[in-house]
Amino acid sequence: MGSWKGRRQHRSSSRQKHELRTPVFKPLNAEEEKLRESYEQQVKTAFYTAGNALIKLQELRLYRSTHINFEEFCRDVFSFSRDYAYLLMAAARVYQNLLDNLPTSGRHIPLPTKERQVRPIIKAQLDDAAQIEVWSKAVVLAEGKVPSSSLVASAIRQFLVLEQKITNPFTTGEVARIVVRDNHQLKGKGNCWCVIDQVFETSCTVNTWSEHLEIPVENLAALEFNQEQYRQIEDLGVRMTKLHETDSLDVAALWVLDGLAKLDRPYLTTLEEKLLRVIEDVYLFHDVE
Repeated sequence: MGSWKGRRQHRSSSRQKHELRTPVFKPLNAEEEKLRESYEQQVKTAFYTAGNALIKLQELRLYRSTHINFEEFCRDVFSFSRDYAYLLMAAARVYQNLLDNLPTSGRHIPLPTKERQVRPIIKAQLDDAAQIEVWSKAVVLAEGKVPSSSLVASAIRQFLVLEQKITNPFTTGEVARIVVRDNHQLKGKGNCWCVIDQVFETSCTVNTWSEHLEIPVENLAALEFNQEQYRQIEDLGVRMTKLHETDSLDVAALWVLDGLAKLDRPYLTTLEEKLLRVIEDVYLFHDVE
């Protein structure tokens, strides 16, 4: 019983100390209250108005009547984490820059409709001029429509390659590995090897065993193979492509071929060779006596 009494006394003492630390909030006047209500409503709508409203709420300290700091206010009123609140504010600033500075003559350039579409620009910390250039490029990649975040990220990568004056290091016939690096269009292709087909300023067209793709330079990594090893991996690719062209591979066959597409060496082990030959026997030579 004594221990429980001690705990009650401790809790009572802690509560008294907490009450002593309770901050004194500063009241808002009638105009500020109206402003706060208006901005709170905007935060609950579109990302641009939400970001702008958050900016005003922070600048004017309209949270001070109920909260000791801006971050706690955002958490309690909107259930926004600190990072998300500041992300919305940054997105609103990017939107405003695009709204103010995108060319108005000639072809119409659409503006962002979601915060996620400008998130790569925020992450890259681009200045105002670069934001305009990157968004315009992303719209071109989207064929005049509002670009997805992955297309904006692709436009940023191309912009950075050009800004840093990086030359394309790859040559036709070279074997490279695909690296996803936030390029959602390459999802599922990470670590797959490919053969360089054509070389452009900031990208390459490549052949995998099942597809012909154009990939930015920054999403390719060189493999240190010699000419004989290049030939070996190309021969393997030819065999795998022939199987793909049958257009009748089952899940087990695809599982094996997907594994071979991620080899980090130009040769097959004895078991890998046997597995590939079994698949070839089933799909390519089943009608050969």
